[in-house]
Amino acid sequence: MKLLTGNSNKKLSEKIAKYLKERLVNSSIRKFKDGEIYIEINENIRGNNIFIIQSISSPANDNLMEMLLCIDALKRSSAKNITAVIPYFGYARQDRKVVPRTSISAKLVSNLITKAGADRVVTIDLHAGQIQGFFDIPVDNLFATPIFARHIKKRIKSKNIICVSPDVGGVARTRGLSKFLNSGLAIIDKRRPSPGRSEVMNVIGNVKDKCCIMVDDIIDSGGTIVNAAKVLKEKGAKEIHVYITHGVLSGDAVNKIRKSTIKNLVITDTIDNYNKIKNAKNIEILSVSNLMGEAIRRISNSTSVSFLFK
Repeated sequence: MKLLTGNSNKKLSEKIAKYLKERLVNSSIRKFKDGEIYIEINENIRGNNIFIIQSISSPANDNLMEMLLCIDALKRSSAKNITAVIPYFGYARQDRKVVPRTSISAKLVSNLITKAGADRVVTIDLHAGQIQGFFDIPVDNLFATPIFARHIKKRIKSKNIICVSPDVGGVARTRGLSKFLNSGLAIIDKRRPSPGRSEVMNVIGNVKDKCCIMVDDIIDSGGTIVNAAKVLKEKGAKEIHVYITHGVLSGDAVNKIRKSTIKNLVITDTIDNYNKIKNAKNIEILSVSNLMGEAIRRISNSTSVSFLFK
């Protein structure tokens, strides 16, 4: 087994390597002056099982192309098996046609990864579970819910907890967390008049005087979560904690969260946000390195990965 990292999230790759007590493959990934990406593997990897770790985060197009070229370089270097470890699977939100004459980008990206030569994909909290079916190779979709549940049990002492889904589409994820915490469930009914904008219509469930735990897979501009937290406060919620796997945090998102009624936002390090949030006291980062490292170990040893879902 050998680990190769792209440039999107080297900190996470180094943590995964430390957990596995492995070193990262010696490689050179750089750009020519015209923006073309150049990949060179500086050691023999013939006959090895290679795990390439790369998030398709901003700049998404560069990081995606970098991963595809790395897979191609590994294939041409006679690697035995290539597993694309994609902590954040970019383009996953475009998984269907919601209006005419649009692309299904998640399917296209799935095809690109497969055609480049990947034999397997490991990711965490896909935006839509059906994306696994876009691939013709095995896909292991891990979940951050157990990590969040352990953090909540350790940090939040309130016995009057309710888990809140920020939209109808996230009910299954929220129900999973509520089972871990043995708590109630509430749902925020919203509509999205245009991309990046949302309007809260109603709150289904009683949140008065309760500690609300809102959970979702992605926070982008922050508008949906901030608006949802505001409505929960208006409905009498005592305090609001938010747990989200992928912190895209585009534009003015960090400032919105910092000034909001959210007591604490917890994200993971599937996207490298350490510099972006350093001045935001109510944003915390949990690492998924042990989870992903253990998944890599189990895949390499051909043992069960489903154990990690518990």
